[in-house]
Amino acid sequence: MVGRGAGSSNLGRRGAARGLTPARRVQSNRAPELLPTTPDPPREVTMKLYGFWRSLAAFRVRIVLNLKGQGFDEVSIDILQGRQFDPAYRALNPLAVVPALDDGQGEPMVESLAICEYLDECFPSPPLLPQAPRERARVRALAQMIACDAHPLIVPRVRKYLAAEYAQDDAGVNRWCQHWFDTASAAIERMLAGSPATGRYCHGDRLSLADVCLASHVVGSVHYFKCDMAPFPTVMRIANDCLRLEAFARAHPLRQPGAPAAL
Repeated sequence: MVGRGAGSSNLGRRGAARGLTPARRVQSNRAPELLPTTPDPPREVTMKLYGFWRSLAAFRVRIVLNLKGQGFDEVSIDILQGRQFDPAYRALNPLAVVPALDDGQGEPMVESLAICEYLDECFPSPPLLPQAPRERARVRALAQMIACDAHPLIVPRVRKYLAAEYAQDDAGVNRWCQHWFDTASAAIERMLAGSPATGRYCHGDRLSLADVCLASHVVGSVHYFKCDMAPFPTVMRIANDCLRLEAFARAHPLRQPGAPAAL
């Protein structure tokens, strides 16, 4: 169940001035037995996440906020209706994409991986990056294969461009998305299955940023684009283990306000 956290008058006034109204408030209900260490206590100022139920990038940030035990307000920016192009939101994120995170400490942050690493540095327990440089590089590589190589090819602005400029119908656009997600899944499967560094999770037996990204990739593959995941057993094993955890399950797109019961 999603709980209710304490509000922040400063953030509320700032959001109202920009014409953006919080859609919900989320307070983490930690499950310590599922986490490597106890998350840091929440800040006094509740953070504000600008996202959308369907956004895989916002999904990643919600997971990390949950893992870190940080409460947040979420403002829904309907990217299917083009609300990300509204002047009020462009003032927060000039690229007009979600997510953006306002933690009350300065300008809102953008780009999901940058936000996730920022949160990991501010709230180091549980850590989402290993200590050893080579291990950190492996985790970052897996995360970036998903968030920086595959995901940008299937976002709404790309799908709309394919339809408008190349006359692709829904089936054609979906084939495009399946192709690039399957390409990424195959590469990740080879990297995970062929490495002794892989354990219960992407890197050993502790959750990392790679697992956060893998969960978002699999949700998109299965629910959004109906990819056949049978050729990727290691990917599916790890993702399913992650999605059983409360921090991942509560962040799932289909559990957010405004989401359909099924796709």
